[in-house]
Amino acid sequence: SDVSPSRRCGPMATAEPDRKKLYVRGAVTNTLGLLTLLGISCIREGLWLYVAIALGLQYAVFALHGLPHRSEKYYDLSGSFTHLAVVAASLFETRARTPRQQLLSLGSAVWMTRLGTFLYIRILKDGKDARFDPLKPSWLAFCGAWTLQACWVCLIQLPLLLLNTTDDTATPLGPVDGLALLLWLLGFGCECAADAQKFAFRLDAANKGKFITHGLWRYSRHPNYFGEILVWSSTALAVSVAGLRASDYSLLWAWLSPAFTALLLLKVSGIPMVEAAGLKKWGDDPRYRHYVEHTSVLVPWFPARPLSNEPALL
Repeated sequence: SDVSPSRRCGPMATAEPDRKKLYVRGAVTNTLGLLTLLGISCIREGLWLYVAIALGLQYAVFALHGLPHRSEKYYDLSGSFTHLAVVAASLFETRARTPRQQLLSLGSAVWMTRLGTFLYIRILKDGKDARFDPLKPSWLAFCGAWTLQACWVCLIQLPLLLLNTTDDTATPLGPVDGLALLLWLLGFGCECAADAQKFAFRLDAANKGKFITHGLWRYSRHPNYFGEILVWSSTALAVSVAGLRASDYSLLWAWLSPAFTALLLLKVSGIPMVEAAGLKKWGDDPRYRHYVEHTSVLVPWFPARPLSNEPALL
């Protein structure tokens, strides 16, 4: 591998210390991930079952394919299936499947199917996800990625897991549910359109080495991330308000979902990594610097003005 410890560090004598660092990193990652899952299971009685399903599915794919082949090929696809499994299990477990439970569960299924399909098609096209390469020399560090995906699934789907494990019959659909639905559709549409526009842009050979500035990307540098945060914020809104109406305040934990999503995309693996890669690739291009400096980082807003005599960003 081009990013194996020996290639990155030069002399073979330095490979072993780096491998030890990877094992330490893996131990820390897995420990924090498992503690997070334990915390989720303690929020409400019965959540442990869905935590176990998520962790079991992730470890099964890791053990059967990820580890033997040192491959992330099915990582995103397994994540999508795990989303579907925990939501379906929680919905089938509930006695009275209310319209709110069915509607939000359907929305979650549509979201996860779309995202999983898109990511799987993308990795088939690209061949690999280079972000995993530094982890592969250590099975423990590589395993940490799968542990974290189980955490991601459970945290993202927490609103659904909470809603589907409570008696929702006392709170019929109301105006807030309608508002949440509109916001969900807006977020989902924004995420779909942004991903489709960027995917089509990359498929065009004429755009090789260029950055996208048209469509939704004219108004936001990361419109897909904005859409995803809005999807889970609207879901948490519907669930938490239903909890307040029923005096079930445990449903307020639903806001962990959009909070975690925002933290992940804004501060961890989303915007920071994409922005760093963009600066490395196009940092010397004045048009790119102008685009970054004058285009909203997340929420779609007024587009950048033309750079001197250059045509407007379309």
